[in-house]
Amino acid sequence: MCHHDPADLYLYDIGAYAARALAETRNRPLIQLSPTFVAWQGYDQDVAAHVWQLPGADAYRARFARWLGECGAATTDVDAFSGPPGRALALIPRSMQPHADQVDTDTVTFVGPCLGARAGDGVWTRPADAEHVLLVSLGSAYTRRPEFYRQCLAAYGNLPGRHVVLQIGKYTDPSELGDIPPNVEVHSWVPQLAALEQADAFVTHAGMGSSGEGLFTGVPMIAVPQGAEQFMNADRLVELGVARRVDTEDTAGVRPRDGGRGRSVAAAAALARRIPAGERAAARSNARGSCPVRSTRPRGRR
Repeated sequence: MCHHDPADLYLYDIGAYAARALAETRNRPLIQLSPTFVAWQGYDQDVAAHVWQLPGADAYRARFARWLGECGAATTDVDAFSGPPGRALALIPRSMQPHADQVDTDTVTFVGPCLGARAGDGVWTRPADAEHVLLVSLGSAYTRRPEFYRQCLAAYGNLPGRHVVLQIGKYTDPSELGDIPPNVEVHSWVPQLAALEQADAFVTHAGMGSSGEGLFTGVPMIAVPQGAEQFMNADRLVELGVARRVDTEDTAGVRPRDGGRGRSVAAAAALARRIPAGERAAARSNARGSCPVRSTRPRGRR
């Protein structure tokens, strides 16, 4: 695009302040794309006010204000520029939005996750002899968890008819896990959506992307939040009736098969193993009702 040929519409990510500034300098309409929840009435008091009280906030605001004054943006007030946009598309199910009834729907449109065909992500095929498939993934950022993965192997390994897909990310070496049971496949990365299409349960960190994919495919989840907004997401998934929550900080020193539901890191895997068929079916039904679009791909044997 030529410098003198501005776009008719600018779509920008919530963190792409430069894109908003560029649109303002060219006096063009803009729409924010939000891959996570959006602000609601009272958000400034509930969340934003606490952020501005953090150490370093004053220096950040001063630097932000200088940048706004230098970049040519029409909006030069820090709070106004970083606050709710004039128009936004929320790329999440409305069911995952906190205080959804307090969101200005004249400003925000919930369109749900934009998953696409994902043809470039590769494929995953469910083993023909797998009665139940469990996908375990903590996303891409919180994967330095070798002890968590080892306890998942201890909880779910060598169980007849059970197959485990364990994604460990790039921060854990497979050699740290010890012996891998024959019913477990370990990967640094898997085509998650393809695996979820064929899975019976999903142990997840409850990131918004993974939560949306779990809802899209209608898979019951065990939410093991690791940071950021994942704790809110986990609670919301529980409220929707599609997940149970297990917190890793409450898990020290408990054996993976001691019967303590939700009391150990491996309780996530063990709990998924024990979810009754009726409860799995109910969770699937709830998940399908919580996502504006959902997968219709046939699954493997249940």
